[in-house]
Amino acid sequence: MSVYLSPRHRLFSLAAAWAVTRALMLWLLAHDNLAVLGGGGVSREVSHLYFRWYGVLSHGACPAGDRLWQYPPGAGAVLLSPALLPGLTYPQAFVTLTLLADAVIAVALVRAGSRAGRSLRGATLWTLGLPLLLHVPLARYDVQVTAFAVISLLALKRSPRACGAFAACGALVKVWPALALLGTPRGRTTRAAWTSAVLAAAVLLAVLTAAFSDPFDFLRQQGGRGVQIESLGGTVLGFARHAGWRGSVRYQYGAMEFVGPHVPTVATASLALTLVCFGLLLLWRVRARRWTLATPNDAALTAVLLFTVTSRVISPQYMVWLLGLSAVCLTSRHTTQRPVAALIVAATAVSSVVYPGLYEEVTRSTWTGCLLMLVRNGLLATAAALSFTRLWRSGLPSTKRPEPATPVQDPRPAPAVSPTGH
Repeated sequence: MSVYLSPRHRLFSLAAAWAVTRALMLWLLAHDNLAVLGGGGVSREVSHLYFRWYGVLSHGACPAGDRLWQYPPGAGAVLLSPALLPGLTYPQAFVTLTLLADAVIAVALVRAGSRAGRSLRGATLWTLGLPLLLHVPLARYDVQVTAFAVISLLALKRSPRACGAFAACGALVKVWPALALLGTPRGRTTRAAWTSAVLAAAVLLAVLTAAFSDPFDFLRQQGGRGVQIESLGGTVLGFARHAGWRGSVRYQYGAMEFVGPHVPTVATASLALTLVCFGLLLLWRVRARRWTLATPNDAALTAVLLFTVTSRVISPQYMVWLLGLSAVCLTSRHTTQRPVAALIVAATAVSSVVYPGLYEEVTRSTWTGCLLMLVRNGLLATAAALSFTRLWRSGLPSTKRPEPATPVQDPRPAPAVSPTGH
C-alpha cells in the first residue's frame, strides 16, 4: 500500500534527512583518526595542506613551484574564504562554509523541483547521495565548485546571463563547470550565456591576476601529472602488475600515481581519449536538432562524465561533481539520464569503500583493490557510454509520425442541433 505525502511533508522529510546525514558526516570527520576512516588522512587535507596554502595566498601569492598546487587562481578565493569566520579555526571555518554550500545546493534543487512539471528526485539524490562519500566532501572544496555548476544550470531558463556568469566563476575555481554551457539552446540563449561567461571570466581573471602573483603557475604542475591509481588507466596498470609488469606506486603531485615502463603511453592514451570525447560532444552539438528543458542539464552531465572517465586522475571527490549534475538532471521529468544517475550513485557507494576504507589494497594493487577499481570504473565507464548514447538519441529529430485519431462512436442517439450550434 502506497503512502501519499503532501508537498509540505516531503519538504520536511528532505530537511530532516539533510540534517541527520550531515550530522553523521560531521561525526565521521571528528573521528577521522579511526583506522577504518583512513587514520586522519581525510581531514589532513584541510588542516595541513589547505591551511598552508592559506598562509601563502593571504600574502597575495599563489603557491608557485608547489607541485600540489594545480588549480586556477579562483581556487585561492575559496581557500581564503574561511577568513570570513574569524571566530573559528581554519578547519572549522572551512567545514562550516562547505556545509553552507551544500545547503545552498539542496535548497536550489528543492526550489527547482517544486515547480510545475518538475520533480524533487534531484533534491533527494543530493541529500541522500552525498553522504555515501562519508566525510570526504566536508574536507574538500568540491562542494563549493559544484554549487557554481548547479546554480548555473538552474538559472539558465530565467537568466542565461546569470547562467554564464556562474559557470565562469566555477571554471576559474576548477575548470570543469565551464562544461555546464555545452548544452545551452542554440540562438539567443547560447549567445547570451556564452558572452556573459566570457565577460565574467575576463573581469574575474583580471581581478585575480592583480590580487595574486604567479596565477598561472598551476598549468605547469597540472601538465606534469601522471596516471593516478584510481583512474581507468590506473586500473589497467593495477592488473598489469599481476601479469608481471614491473611498475610501482609513488606519491607525487598530490596523489598516488604509477611510475614505471609504459606509464607515459597510458597517460597519452588517456589524453587521446579525452580529445575523442571532446570531438564527439562537438559533433553532438552540431547534429542535435531537438532540445528540451532537460537537454542543457543532460549535456552537462554527459560532458563531465566523459572527461572524468578518460582523465588521468579520478579522485573520490570527483563523485561530488557527478552527484550534483545528476541531481540537476533529475529535477526535470524530461531528462534522459535517470539510469545514468543510478549508475553514478552505485559508483559513489563503491568509491567510499575504496577510499578511505580499503585504499591500501588499491595502492598495493591486491586482487581486492584491483577488483574494487574494476567495479567502480566499470560503473563509471558504463554510465558515460549510456549517458552519451541517450543524449545523442534525444537530440535526433523524431521520425515517428503521429497516428491519425480514430473517431469514437457514441452508442447514444445524437441530440438535435440548432442552426446556431447551441
